[in-house]
Amino acid sequence: MLSKPLGGDDVVLSAQRISKSFSGVQVLFSVDFDLRRGEIHALMGENGAGKSTLVKILSGFEPPSSGEIFLDGQPVKLPANGAAEALGIAVIHQEFNLAEHLTVTESLFLGREVARYGILDRAYMRAETRRVLDMLGSKINEGSVISSLSVADKQMVEIAKAISRDARIVFMDEPTAVLSRGEAEALFKQVRKLRDLGTSFVFVSHKLDEVTELSDRVTVLRDGQWVKTAPTAMLDGESIAQLMVGRELSSLYPKKSEPNVDEARVLSVIGVSTAHVRDAHFDLRRGEILGFSGMIGSGRTELMEAVAGLYPRSAGEVHIDDALMPAGDVQATAAAGLAYMTKDRKAKGLLLGADMTANLTLQSLDRHGRWGYLSPASEAKALARARRRFDIRVRDAGVVAGRMSGGNQQKLLLAKVMEITPKILIIDEPTRGIDVGTKQQIYHFIAALARDGCSVIVVSSEMPEIIGLCTRVVVMRAGRIVGVLEGDEITEQEIMRYSAGLKQKAVA
Repeated sequence: MLSKPLGGDDVVLSAQRISKSFSGVQVLFSVDFDLRRGEIHALMGENGAGKSTLVKILSGFEPPSSGEIFLDGQPVKLPANGAAEALGIAVIHQEFNLAEHLTVTESLFLGREVARYGILDRAYMRAETRRVLDMLGSKINEGSVISSLSVADKQMVEIAKAISRDARIVFMDEPTAVLSRGEAEALFKQVRKLRDLGTSFVFVSHKLDEVTELSDRVTVLRDGQWVKTAPTAMLDGESIAQLMVGRELSSLYPKKSEPNVDEARVLSVIGVSTAHVRDAHFDLRRGEILGFSGMIGSGRTELMEAVAGLYPRSAGEVHIDDALMPAGDVQATAAAGLAYMTKDRKAKGLLLGADMTANLTLQSLDRHGRWGYLSPASEAKALARARRRFDIRVRDAGVVAGRMSGGNQQKLLLAKVMEITPKILIIDEPTRGIDVGTKQQIYHFIAALARDGCSVIVVSSEMPEIIGLCTRVVVMRAGRIVGVLEGDEITEQEIMRYSAGLKQKAVA
C-alpha cells in the first residue's frame, strides 16, 4: 500500500505507479503523474502512448489495474462513469457525450436541472447557458437542438458544459481539434482566467504550438511509459516532438515534387454549386497534390462531397478523365477511380464496433470473394498487407476499431480507402487529432502516392501542412473559391489574406 502522494502541498491530484491492461494487453506501465493547484499541465505522446487511458483513470471512467490515486493528498478510489464530477472533476471528451435530441441548455443542465417550487426554472437555465457561451465567445443559440449543430459547435457545447459546472480539476482531451483559431483563442483566454482563480487543467493535444503557448508543465508518455515531466518554458515544440517519438524529426514534410504542367487533367470541376457552395471551378493534374484551405465553414467539405457524389449539386459539372459524372452518384465516381476520405472517422469513416478486417474490406468486398461468398483468407492477406503498408500498430489483430488509438484509426481509414486503388484521392483533414509521428508517416505516404501518379486533394485547417505538402493551394471563403496560389505565393500570410477577404482574384 502506497502511503504518500507525489509532489508538495499544492498537488491536488496525483497518480503513483499506475498500470492498466485490457484483455491481458498492457497499455500503461507504472506511470507517475501529478497535477498542481492552478496549473495547466499538458499530457503529450503519440497515439497509443496511453494518454487517453490515463485521463480516463484519473477522472474515474476506468479503474487502474494497479497503482494508487491521491486527491488532496488522500488516497481515493474514484467513482465510476463520470460520477467523479461530485468531487469537482470534469472531462471535456475527445468523443462527444451529448444527447442529440436535447437543446444546448438542456445539455448543459442535464442531471442538475434548476427548479423553483417544483417547476423547472427554464429562464434561469437559458440565461446561465447564454452567459457561459458568451464567456467563450460563442454565437451558438442556447435553444438549438444538438443534432442541428456543426461538429465545431458540438465541441463548444462540450467545453461549455464542463466549464459551467465549476469544476476544480478539468481534463481537456483534444478540445480544439475541430475549432477555428478564433474559437480556440476564446477557449484559452477563459482557461487562463480559471487557472488564475485556482482551477487545475490537464490538457491533451497534438498541436505543439498550443501546448507551448498554453501550458505550465508538460508530461510526455511513450508506449505506455512515463518519459519526462518538465516546465514548458524549458522545452520547445521540437524537443517535445523528439521526446514523444524517440527519434529526430528533421523531415516532417517530404520534399515537394512539382508535377509536370503538361500532364493531363484527371479531374475538372466546372461551375459546381450546392446549398453552401457557389460556382466553383478547379482542375487537378495527374500526380499533383492540390490543397484546399479556408476558414471553418468556408465550404471546402461541401464542395469535396459534391465532387465525390456524396452531396447533391444544384449546378455545374464534374469530369473524371473527360467523362461526365452524374450528380449525387457516389458509385459512379468511385467506379471512375475517385475515393473520398472523410474528416469524421468516428461517425462516417469507421464502424467502431467492428474489427479491423470488417472495416478494411467494407468498400472492396467484391475483391475478396467469389460467387457471393467472402474469402477469409483473402481478407486476412489484405489486413496483413495494410498493417505493413500503413504501420498500423495494434497488439491484437482482432481489436475493434473503437478501441484503437486515434492515429491507428486514421491509418485504418486510409487503408480502407486505398483498398479500392483509386487514381484520385480526396483527403479531408488528414491529420486531425493524431500525433506528430503519425502525421509524418501520413505526409510521406501522400507524397509517395503522388510520385506514383495518384492525384491527391488535401483539405486541411492546418496551414503548415497545406504549405508543406501542396504544389497548388485553392483558398475558399463563404462558399466561393477566392484564389489559387502557386509557387512562392503559398505562404501563411497570403493564404490568410484570401481567407479573410482582404484579397481575391478571378478564378475560372
